[in-house]
Amino acid sequence: MKSLQRVFIYLKPYWLIAFGALISLLLVTASSLVSPQVLRLILDQGISQGDRATLLWASLLLIGVALVRALFSFTQGYWSEKAAQSVAYELRNALFSKLENLSFSYHDQAQTGQLMTRITSDVEQVRTFISGGMLQVVSALALLVGSLAALFSTNWKLALITLLTVPAMAAVIARFMRIVRPMFSQVQKKLGALNTVLQENLAGIRVVQAFAREPYEAERYTKLNGELLDANLQTIRGLASSFPMIFFISNLGTLAVIWFGGHQVIDRTLSLGELVAFNTYLSLLIMPIMMLGMIIAQISRAGVSAERIFEVLDAQSEVHDRPGAQPLTAVRGRVAFEGVSFRYAGGERNVLDHVSFVAEPGQTVAIMGITGSGKSTIINLIPRFYDVTTGRVTIDGSDIRDVTLESLRDQIGIVLQDTTLFSGTIRDNIAYGRPDASDADVEAAARAAQAHEFITGFTEGYATIVGERGVGLSGGQKQRIAIARALLRNPRILILDDSTSAVDAETEFQIQQALQELMHGRTSFVIAQRISTVRDADLILLLDAGTIAAQGTHDELLRTSALYGEIIDSQFGGQHQDEAELVFA
Repeated sequence: MKSLQRVFIYLKPYWLIAFGALISLLLVTASSLVSPQVLRLILDQGISQGDRATLLWASLLLIGVALVRALFSFTQGYWSEKAAQSVAYELRNALFSKLENLSFSYHDQAQTGQLMTRITSDVEQVRTFISGGMLQVVSALALLVGSLAALFSTNWKLALITLLTVPAMAAVIARFMRIVRPMFSQVQKKLGALNTVLQENLAGIRVVQAFAREPYEAERYTKLNGELLDANLQTIRGLASSFPMIFFISNLGTLAVIWFGGHQVIDRTLSLGELVAFNTYLSLLIMPIMMLGMIIAQISRAGVSAERIFEVLDAQSEVHDRPGAQPLTAVRGRVAFEGVSFRYAGGERNVLDHVSFVAEPGQTVAIMGITGSGKSTIINLIPRFYDVTTGRVTIDGSDIRDVTLESLRDQIGIVLQDTTLFSGTIRDNIAYGRPDASDADVEAAARAAQAHEFITGFTEGYATIVGERGVGLSGGQKQRIAIARALLRNPRILILDDSTSAVDAETEFQIQQALQELMHGRTSFVIAQRISTVRDADLILLLDAGTIAAQGTHDELLRTSALYGEIIDSQFGGQHQDEAELVFA
């Protein structure tokens, strides 16, 4: 309930709509309570006494009450659904914004399918509760109180008899809530697991088909789908075993009223109209009790979903602006690592261990090392995708944790190893970091990245639509667009994470020629697989098991680092370094 109470915060901007729905619902309830009295008049004064005038005007009144109930049922349904959809809109936006701003460490551990379930299915469960369950609670309580008052005012003896059934029904509902609520949590978890497999398969469909693993993935999906089915059926069994018992108890109450009330009618201590009205009020009394049973199930389901939603909204990002953080302006580009150690969340050892080096403004720093040596971790720490465990990273002497994230990342252009393009035009993808860039600036960045020629080769040119995840473009084309995207920002610090790994030697040569000029005046960090990239660097960092085994220029490392020489010899296979391409694993 605490989580559901927090949901009401998102309802606050739409309180007027919700209030209108509430007033409409109360009017519907009032008209329902008036109808049995009008029916009593028709029976006792119209039909029994042969009063045609009373029969006529009471019948017209009954029609009028029905019209009022129909009108306000419409307004109640429309306004409550509008308020619920608005809350769902706010929750989806809040969840998306939160997920966009949570640090990499959160996404490293979270499952995409589970997050998708929370922003879709869990939000839908909360929406359903607000549109129906929340106001139905008010309606049920109003009907319950109104029906009880009408029952006692009509015949207090029969009312006491009917009340004997209420504790039994309340016990059934309490048992139902205790058993079924944990089942709803299991259903949502199973749905999240199913969505995770679905997301993985849609994203990796080429790998699945390339390895002919369709039967295996189908079996895996079917197994999880079966588990979801079993969880849903178990919940349905809980529902099915509870409500028939409530119906049975309510029918016993109705039978008691007919039996004892019938004797009173025969003894002429109760009129037929009063008995019919009493029985109608009894139905109205049973209705909210039944409604409460269904609403409790809805509350349980919505409460579980609200808890899952606020688990995300309450998640703390490890990387955030410190109090008093200042914008980073007029950057020269001096980047220094001072005794930096880093360990991933849940990791057992440091990925980087006491790493120290300085990149002076305008220098090109090449980072080498085998897989797992910490190359990508270094470049992830510069824009604060993660925060250092110990030590500090500075830009122009300022600890990057003391400046705002937005201003820090505005100074950095990045081309990651895994190229990501978004659905839209090629121009939109290049201008992603500068949406207001002119067409001339976009074209200049594309030319610098050696992308203009192949872009203009498409029929639509820069207006060509890029498929999801860049489908329709080669790996080299996607990387050149990503390079153009980074260069368009005109950053003071440039990070290229294996940015030429998917292009051939000729294309790489063209990109390197462009980058030589573009890197001028910028501090550049390059992770590359080819010797042509690192040979002309101002500083080479040779990483080994998270530490800097050696640093210096290419010529210096050849003279001073046995490890560097071993890598050169092993990769060249005895050839001269100018006669072969060196590929670092």
